[in-house]
Amino acid sequence: MNCPLIRHVGKEPNSPHKIAVKCCEDLKNYSRHIDKLIEKQTLKELENNWLRLKTSVECARWLAFQACAFRGHDESLDSKNRGNFIELIKFTSTFNDKVASVVLENAPGNAKYTSPTIQKEILHILASNVRNAIREEIGDAKFCILVDEVWDESKRKQMAIILRFVDKEGFIKECFFHIVHVRDTTALTLKNEICAVLSHYNLHIENIRGQGYDGASNMRGEWNGLQTLFLKDCPYAYYVHCMAHRLQLALVTACREVKYVYQFFDHLVNIINIVVGSSKRNDELQHAQAEQVENMIASNEIEIGRGANQIGLEFRLNSQHVQVYDDI
Repeated sequence: MNCPLIRHVGKEPNSPHKIAVKCCEDLKNYSRHIDKLIEKQTLKELENNWLRLKTSVECARWLAFQACAFRGHDESLDSKNRGNFIELIKFTSTFNDKVASVVLENAPGNAKYTSPTIQKEILHILASNVRNAIREEIGDAKFCILVDEVWDESKRKQMAIILRFVDKEGFIKECFFHIVHVRDTTALTLKNEICAVLSHYNLHIENIRGQGYDGASNMRGEWNGLQTLFLKDCPYAYYVHCMAHRLQLALVTACREVKYVYQFFDHLVNIINIVVGSSKRNDELQHAQAEQVENMIASNEIEIGRGANQIGLEFRLNSQHVQVYDDI
C-alpha cells in the first residue's frame, strides 16, 4: 500500500485515476460521442413523427373514402366523442402499442398532426394525387368535359367538372376531376374557371372533343352560352345535351300529358312523405310487406334466395327457420 502507483490508482471506483481512465475509454468509444447521441435521438424522433403522421393520413383516407365527417362538436379532452377523426386514431392505437405511444396525448404539443389545418392539408394532398393520376391516365388523348352546378350545404355555388376519355385499353371512363366555387353562373365565368383548372393540369382546350351540360340558356346558348364559347376555341368540342336531363324532361312532360300517370306519381309522393315522416308508420308498412312475402312464399308464388340489393327478412314458416330476401 506504500507503493505510490497503487495509492494513485486508489481502491474507490470514483478515484481520480479511475475517473480519468473511464473518460479516456469513453473518448475512444466513437458511438458515445455527443454528436452520435444527438443523431440517434433525432432519428428516433423522426421515426415517431413518421408513424404519427402515417396514422393521421390513413385515418383521413379511410374517412374520405367512406364519405364520413371529420370534425366533432366538442374535441376537448373531456369530451366523450371528439369527432370521427380523433376517435378513429384512438381506435387504431388500441391495436398497436407503438402507435399508442406516439399519438394524441403522447405526442409533443407541436407535432400532434390532428389539427383542422393538418386534416385539410392531408385531404388536399390526397385529392391532388387522385387528379394527377387521372391526368397521367389521360396523357395526350382527346377528352370530353361534363359540367354541372349545385348548391352545397353552406349555400355556395359549386361547379363539378367530370372528364370523359378513352383509356389505353380502349375503355370509356368518366372520372370526377374537380369541384370549383363560382361567384356566378354566367357563361364567361364558368369558362374561365374551367380553363383555369384544365390549364393547371396541362390539359389543352384543343383536345376537347365533347361538351355535356344541362339545357339552361347559360350552358347551351347558341350566341353566348358556355358551349359556344368553347366552340370558338375548339371547333371539334361538340355539345351534347345531358342525357339524364333529357330523360327527366321527357318523363316530366309525359307524366303531365297522361292523366293517370300524373295522378299516380302525385299520390305516390304524398304516400312516401306520410310514411317516411313517422317511424311507426314505416314499421307498420314493413310488417305488412313481410306478411305479404310470407304468404307468397307459402303459396309458392315467389322463390327464396339470395341476390344483390336485397333486404334479409327472417320468418318462421311451418316450424322451420326460413330466411327470405325481399327486393328493395
